[in-house]
Amino acid sequence: MSEITVYHYDAFSTVPGKGNPAGVVFHADSLSEEAMQQIAHKVGFNETVFVMSSVVADVRLRYFTPGHEINLCGHATMASMYGLKTRGLLEDKQSITIETNVGILPIQFQQDGDTINIEMKQDQPRFMPFQGDIEKLANSINLTTDDIDLSTPIVYGSTGTWTLLIPIRKLTSFQQMKPDSSLFPEILVENAKASLHPFTLETRDSDALMHARHFSSPFSGTTEDPVTGTASGVMGAYYLEYMNAEMDQTHFVVEQGHEVGRDGKVHVSVVRDGQDMDVRIRGTAVFVKGIKMELEFDSNNVNKGVDLDG
Repeated sequence: MSEITVYHYDAFSTVPGKGNPAGVVFHADSLSEEAMQQIAHKVGFNETVFVMSSVVADVRLRYFTPGHEINLCGHATMASMYGLKTRGLLEDKQSITIETNVGILPIQFQQDGDTINIEMKQDQPRFMPFQGDIEKLANSINLTTDDIDLSTPIVYGSTGTWTLLIPIRKLTSFQQMKPDSSLFPEILVENAKASLHPFTLETRDSDALMHARHFSSPFSGTTEDPVTGTASGVMGAYYLEYMNAEMDQTHFVVEQGHEVGRDGKVHVSVVRDGQDMDVRIRGTAVFVKGIKMELEFDSNNVNKGVDLDG
């Protein structure tokens, strides 16, 4: 038997119970991939991140949904970086590098009063056209084609994790959205495992440029991501690529999570340099609690334990 603590942080908010919850496991080098997957499944958050040692960067991060490993996760990065910084595990460093499945990415820290702001660089943005049935796509989130703003394209976008970016005309449509994720794979014919990310330029708060929701792939084992870091980053790249192609940079705030009572904000910065884009997001996090698990490992190091904290 072995005991492990998963630390619960809420990212993109300074208020516990808001923003996006993530599980963080520090000192995770001894855990197998199977154990990580089972821990993530048991915790049940959209993502749990495992902090490991690295020979090419300051730390290595592996990200797991309850259903599978993903290459990059913005809110779990915020959570783990905030945890490392506040627990004194980064000493007084103001910048570090993280090893991820999409490569080595830089992280910067900035103190703003009592708030620790974390800036995360993301992978080079990639886009792919959506050629599926738009009516079926709209219906899968309880909308009609009239709700979709076809003046800009529906495209798959990735700065580390693929999502389908869906421009929506009105903010009022977001309250009526109800995802049926079982329908997503047959609609997303080009990329069946992508998530859905509807967004609009109508916002609740005057400091935000975009409002969004994020509906998970059914393969992930979750339904909705309250405040999404990687999708917010790729929306910045989308803004330069499809909405203001004459601009060489943009800096704005994305608001998300209001419809599920977990509102938070992501600061997005994108700078174009020729064919490349430098995509960065900024946010913070807050510690909520530790979740203790007793793990019984078999020969494959698989977790068979239970959550002791309920």
